[in-house]
Amino acid sequence: MNRWLVAGLGNPGDKYRLTRHNIGFMVMDMMADRFNLSFKGGFEADYAVADIFAKRCYVVKPQTYMNLSGKSIFEISRYFDIPKENIIVVHDDLDLSFGRIKIKVGGSSGGHNGINSIIASLSFADFTRVKMGIDKPKSKDVSGFVLSEFSADEKKVLRDFVELGCNATIAILEKDVRYAMNLYNKKIITKEVNERCPA
Repeated sequence: MNRWLVAGLGNPGDKYRLTRHNIGFMVMDMMADRFNLSFKGGFEADYAVADIFAKRCYVVKPQTYMNLSGKSIFEISRYFDIPKENIIVVHDDLDLSFGRIKIKVGGSSGGHNGINSIIASLSFADFTRVKMGIDKPKSKDVSGFVLSEFSADEKKVLRDFVELGCNATIAILEKDVRYAMNLYNKKIITKEVNERCPA
């Protein structure tokens, strides 16, 4: 059976649970709910295994903190013999407005420390990324911004945004990345109206 690794990035611990940097974890939690999965510990990660659309999928939340995310992803992919091109990573992105998703294969890290770690650990950059927009901070305190919780307006539609990311990730598994790009790169969850709107 074709093996895939689907990872959401974030930081472990309750104090980070609802922060912008943890939206990847939120998407993985929703995937676990959708497919009735239970996470277990191992490889310095919480991970679950499921057969989804005839693919053996390893749903992963690294527990090493963001800057070392690549360590557990590398170990799981090596142990279970998962092709590097079958890795999907869901993560926050400062360069996208809140509510917007961008699916991309390969490229640079865009300054994201978690993606930097994965590229370095795998010695490979051509994995699929599901980028979840969190906006840019108004100040220069980027670290403080990504480690802060979403605004009150954002929280009103956060579940819808996480669901959009979950659906986009599932679409990659069900169809392929090009299909998911065409369907989800033009969608956005707005803060003003609790609905999906064309870009």
